[in-house]
Amino acid sequence: MPITEYLTRNAKLYGDDVALIEINPEHEPAQETWKESPLVVTDPEKAYRREISWADFDCRANRFANLLLAHGVKKGDKVAILLMNCLEWLPIYFGILRTGALVVPLNYRYTAEEISYCLDLSDSSVLIFGPEFTDRIDSIQDSMPKIRLQFYVGTRCPDYALSYFKFISYCSSRDPKIPITDDDYSTIYFSSGTTGFPKAILHKHSSLIHAAECELNHHGQTREDCFLCMPPLYHTGAKMHWMGSLLSGSRAVLLRGVSPKWIMETVSNEAVTIVWLLVPWAQDILDALESGEIRLGNYKTDQWRLMHIGAQPVPPSLIKRWMEYFPKHQYDTNYGLTEGIGPGSVHLGVENIHKVGAIGIPGYGWEARVVDENRQDVKRGEVGELILRGLGLMTCYYNDEKATAEVLKDGWLYTGDMAMQDEDGFYYLVDRKKDVIITGGENIYPVQIEDFLRSCEWVKDVAVIGRAHKRLGEIASAIIELKEGADCTVQDIEEFCKVLPRYKRPKEIIFDVVPRNLTGKIEKPKLREKYGALDIVAQQTIN
Repeated sequence: MPITEYLTRNAKLYGDDVALIEINPEHEPAQETWKESPLVVTDPEKAYRREISWADFDCRANRFANLLLAHGVKKGDKVAILLMNCLEWLPIYFGILRTGALVVPLNYRYTAEEISYCLDLSDSSVLIFGPEFTDRIDSIQDSMPKIRLQFYVGTRCPDYALSYFKFISYCSSRDPKIPITDDDYSTIYFSSGTTGFPKAILHKHSSLIHAAECELNHHGQTREDCFLCMPPLYHTGAKMHWMGSLLSGSRAVLLRGVSPKWIMETVSNEAVTIVWLLVPWAQDILDALESGEIRLGNYKTDQWRLMHIGAQPVPPSLIKRWMEYFPKHQYDTNYGLTEGIGPGSVHLGVENIHKVGAIGIPGYGWEARVVDENRQDVKRGEVGELILRGLGLMTCYYNDEKATAEVLKDGWLYTGDMAMQDEDGFYYLVDRKKDVIITGGENIYPVQIEDFLRSCEWVKDVAVIGRAHKRLGEIASAIIELKEGADCTVQDIEEFCKVLPRYKRPKEIIFDVVPRNLTGKIEKPKLREKYGALDIVAQQTIN
């Protein structure tokens, strides 16, 4: 059944229970919690903590659905969301789904040009945006001709938009009962864009329900759980992990900030049991604990049962450090792509912590293989391309038949990720196919070098890229971000790398900040652009 039916169920069964909490640590804590009603809305630009019940969540979704229908939105239309994480985000998302329209979440880091591009590519006709984006939306009013209606989620509404807070209060709170099936289209998500302009990824309602069932199967959420969500809701990762809370009828906290202190305070104050982290955030928490910036004894963490990580390869050294501070934690890592409706197509499993370093085994309802250039399975232990099949696969890249044909073949998604399978059936991510470095005829997989360098006591983050070389074709260059106060030289890194086979040792060491996007992925195109030319002087070239 469509995912919206679970919201209807929760409103009936758990109507008075808290569904969503928003915390903005940049604002001063109030003396009391703002308990939002469907009609009375606290200014989200001022509130420290807000919450809504399942009944209010359902009511808000219905009101927004009816608001859209009253303005001519119909089944099959595309409605874009450009909002920071906030209490309004998910009710708006479900309101759009209840009209039969498709939700088009937009990355809140997009430039004005990228916003215009994605709106046009997706054929969006309605845009919902917040105050953080007014300047960008102002600048493209003349370059988004397909947009006929705009809603503003804030208190100072531009004259070209309608006020969400003003108009929603006049709308019916009854479910509009638009017929929706699992085979109807539900969403258009965008690829992360780390390899150029993003692609529009079309999914059906069946993808959403499969993602929710997958999450619940992997992490066993119950009514007693509380999920802490920090990654952006426009991304499938955060939202599909939250879907486990929807199916279990449990609470979730939207934290608008990622500092170690804010994370630990929220875990303690809100009795959080499940936290999904990106690698940099987990690293920051560990660094803060080791430096004494935060102390575990100041927080209530006994109820915290699960920490899981996704969106990028996880260094085994990081998890080893984590378990030293949190030995009772269950741990999982999740691999997935937006083309596969986000996380969980491969996952480690909380019972398999002895296999840290692997991305895991096929997730609930998924199949995986590793194949060569001829689409034939490779032997275990050999490297090939990871391909996936399951109910969460995208329908296509919207309006791009050529790109679709390149990755969807005979019902399998060709991920572009290089992987290998061990003798126990666990998959290990080796690298992106496009990131493989060929030096002197040898294939070098940057992830392997990155994992090794992250085990160095001075290294906070690292990215390895290939640079052109006249004799070898390419050489491996390591861009290393050092921990604050680290007393480390290039010669120290060179000495550390001597245990690697000679061909795997980075030929250049460059100390710099490693850029990552909001989903935690290293932005290697930026590094290639910055360091791609041979006349750029590295801090050291290793012979």
